[in-house]
Amino acid sequence: MIAFFILRRLGAGILLLLVLSFVVFALLAISPGSPIQTLIGTRPATPALINSLEAQYHLRSPFLVQYWYWLSDAVRLNFGESISVQTDSPVRTIIGQHMGISLELAIYAFVLVLIFGIPLGMAAGIRRGRLTDRVVSLTSTIAISAPAFVMSILLLYIFGVALGWFPVYGVGTGFVQRVEHLTLPAVALAAFLAAIVIRQTRAATLDVMHQDYIAFARIRGLSPWRVLLRYALRNSCLPVVTSAGLLLIIALSAAVIVEQVFSLPGVGSLLLTAVTDKDIPVVQGIAMALGAAVVVINLAVDLSALVLDPRTRVTVKGAA
Repeated sequence: MIAFFILRRLGAGILLLLVLSFVVFALLAISPGSPIQTLIGTRPATPALINSLEAQYHLRSPFLVQYWYWLSDAVRLNFGESISVQTDSPVRTIIGQHMGISLELAIYAFVLVLIFGIPLGMAAGIRRGRLTDRVVSLTSTIAISAPAFVMSILLLYIFGVALGWFPVYGVGTGFVQRVEHLTLPAVALAAFLAAIVIRQTRAATLDVMHQDYIAFARIRGLSPWRVLLRYALRNSCLPVVTSAGLLLIIALSAAVIVEQVFSLPGVGSLLLTAVTDKDIPVVQGIAMALGAAVVVINLAVDLSALVLDPRTRVTVKGAA
């Protein structure tokens, strides 16, 4: 039954990618000017180049036929060649060159969210109304109200320019320098996400701590740490896990601004450059890559919920 649930989720994800692929391909048709002018970009419009682009993108065929050829290439991760970002370079290669930095930044920010978001949220929930709860709630409210670009500029000025503790741009070389260069961007990206996790974990902890199984565990004489880690933490994390997909999707949009502020050569900066330069093939490739990432993230979140809470497995079996 669980395998059927996974297959159903995969089918929904593939359908979503098909719809996204059609919308993304339509960017070429709805862009200002003719498709051939868009694909030529700033290059000289020689007859040889025009014939080559018409043959490569099947521009003399009907729209749906063009889409079918493009989709066939996209399945093989062939999104054509860049027309302005890196002229005549394969889009797949360009995205691969920038994807590593974005993944490292996302992992760093995600680790910070886990380290600070869940413990602080549980501490605020357990000590409701006390000083800890008030300080954590106030801090999370400020963090959740600050846009990513404001947090980035603030951290950049205080810890990069004024105090000089961290580099202000670039990615550095080697593991130690890479961590130093990504610390401020990761904090700027994680601040908003951690604030959401804190609020969700606090609300979940307030509910969990009044459940009968918590009282029964205490009556059995279990240590407070075991009660918190084995019972309270596991059940408090479920709402956070189920919303993790939405948080990561929000992080993808915020990463565009954060990477631009700290001059990080990630996918976000690449997307902004491609949009500015009207490099439609690169925009199409990035959009499909981000769409696939969203599908994978949502599937991973659903599977994590099945692992954390046995009740969801019962629900899935009943629905199947």
